[in-house]
Amino acid sequence: MKRKRKEAQVEISAAAWEERSLERFKPLLSVEEFTHLVEEIKLPLATTFRFNPLKTTREAILRLEKRYNWRLEPSSFCPTGFRVDAGESSMPASQTLEHKMGHYYIQEEASMLPVELFTMDAGAPELCLDMAASPGGKTTHLISRGGDRSLVFANDSSAGRIQALRIVLQNWGATNCAVTQFPGESFGSWFPNLFDRVLIDAPCSMQGLRTTETHDVRPVTDKEISSLAKRQVALLTSALQAVKLGGEVVYSTCTLVPDEDEAVIDAILGRFTGAVEIVKTGIAAPGLLSDGRRKFDPEVQNAVRLWPNRLHTAGFFACLLRKTGELEVRHTAAPSRPLERTGFAPLRVKDCRRLIDDLLDTYQFELAEVLERYRLVLVSYGQKIYAFSERLIEDFASLPVQSAGLLVGEEKVEGFVPAHEWISRFFDGFAGKKIVVQDDQFDAWMRGEDLAPAANLPSKAEGIVLMIDTSGRFLGRGKLSGGRIKNLLPHRLV
Repeated sequence: MKRKRKEAQVEISAAAWEERSLERFKPLLSVEEFTHLVEEIKLPLATTFRFNPLKTTREAILRLEKRYNWRLEPSSFCPTGFRVDAGESSMPASQTLEHKMGHYYIQEEASMLPVELFTMDAGAPELCLDMAASPGGKTTHLISRGGDRSLVFANDSSAGRIQALRIVLQNWGATNCAVTQFPGESFGSWFPNLFDRVLIDAPCSMQGLRTTETHDVRPVTDKEISSLAKRQVALLTSALQAVKLGGEVVYSTCTLVPDEDEAVIDAILGRFTGAVEIVKTGIAAPGLLSDGRRKFDPEVQNAVRLWPNRLHTAGFFACLLRKTGELEVRHTAAPSRPLERTGFAPLRVKDCRRLIDDLLDTYQFELAEVLERYRLVLVSYGQKIYAFSERLIEDFASLPVQSAGLLVGEEKVEGFVPAHEWISRFFDGFAGKKIVVQDDQFDAWMRGEDLAPAANLPSKAEGIVLMIDTSGRFLGRGKLSGGRIKNLLPHRLV
């Protein structure tokens, strides 16, 4: 009986808190729009995802409608985003082969907004920073918009969030990236006037008025909001210091509390008068001119405030800023750790040539062409071979990173074994050593089971092979031995 009473009290408390949280925003809207807002947040959020142009195409994604009995609706503001209308008999978007292989990233639609605000050119290599990156969704978006030709630093100050970030980037197939773990506030003094683009999706109170898997409605005090706002100003200041003259910064939060949104932008405009401007986006969701207690700089109206009822998303705030003048920066030295002390070393020319020839002979894969197109260099770490960004090696070789680039493969007794992540990213470039998993074997293979003696295999067939289904989709690697196929799917995919 006591337990039931306690649960009821918690439930009442949570409901009361949600009502109180909603009342906070009532003075900011007209009576009519507030009514629409209340009705909107009663509805479930649509499942939305952003497809990976590094691995697939819009046409291939649209074909998933028939495969999984979906109805796809394009995002309002993200060209690679879709809403998924899946019926009871449909395959959930989180359980498909394409999701496991990194062909799309499930992400609330509002969270697709920040990176879309940048005016990026996929053909122009740039230097980008995601200052508070974990779990990595927006970082993958930055990488995709830059065509994986721009070097992107994915930074997060929390050690506990780094592993999730690394896995997301690995599954996306990102090559021109590096993961760092530093306070975001330090980048402005360490690297002033260096980056072309900086994203700061700031830690916030998460008062977006829509409960999602990662953002629950929770109690938040005025003291917490004030503390968060101070840090948000510090992070945005650092971002603006780190970006070069003419460069862009996007500031965003998943809260609708004005203290963490318009008030932060207002404070920055006041601090850096004439050196920072807000860029108009064309999205009909203007920022507030006042929160009832204070008036904001009229330019703040050019920010984007996504009330849930505007575009049927979670609540969100984003603002695109351009640096138009020099900012005062007290330069300090960044941490340094020579590359040779990490165990990584550039691969010798003769070993590069051997690896290029080996992949060409075995799989008809043009490694040299990929390295040139994406400006990558091969480095070794023990028996493992990675592809790193040329610019990372040339300009940031001494900066301590948690991880970088993409694993190409590993030298083993039986020869060079290409990595699952590398094949998955560049699968269309692999032409040799493919074996079809028949429809009646598919489920067993995806459970991580080895295949029984395979039919139509040469009697002496050995080595690593690429497994595909009857539609030609990549299903991971297998190892041929004695007519059997050992399943080498990564454990995280089984």
